[in-house]
Amino acid sequence: MRFALLQKELAEKLYFTSGEVSGILGITPESGRVLCSRYVERGLFLRLKRDFYVLEQNWPRLTREELMKIANILQVPSYVSFISALSFYEVTTQVQQNFFENACLKRSRKVDVGGVNFNFYKLDRRYYFNFVKREDIFIATKEKAFIDSIYLYSFGKYRLDFNALDLDKLDRAEVKRIAKVFPERTAKLAKKLCGT
Repeated sequence: MRFALLQKELAEKLYFTSGEVSGILGITPESGRVLCSRYVERGLFLRLKRDFYVLEQNWPRLTREELMKIANILQVPSYVSFISALSFYEVTTQVQQNFFENACLKRSRKVDVGGVNFNFYKLDRRYYFNFVKREDIFIATKEKAFIDSIYLYSFGKYRLDFNALDLDKLDRAEVKRIAKVFPERTAKLAKKLCGT
């Protein structure tokens, strides 16, 4: 009975907290936290991170954009970048199934949620710019996603299939402007690839 009510009330929510569960059921916050833990153990809820949940039945149906929103909340602050953003903008033909990459300010880490991999790459604060909010998703501009990718690649920390990139979809002047902020190794690689 309780779960049926929660299914109904939470069906349209991308994610929710134990506080929302408590409010729907009219129970104490502590009881809400305990109930959420039990529902995770029973496979009814999927825990994203501390006190953030998704209905297990909704998880397989989430769109790429919804998973990108979840990537943004798994580590705050962060923005979608690298191949994930380049694929979103159709700058690369590389397609990542169940795999999302974000730039972040905290530590680099990998998170697996329900068979979906979320990789977070730490960038120095001076390189953490040129991202926008599109449909509630924080995402790098296509030029910044390109530079983020070659920045990590130039230091041997990232794999990138250059043959899959359509560099004609990038604003080369913008690539050059962004690359100036990054180390010389990255700027040289951007120049070599884009002729900027």
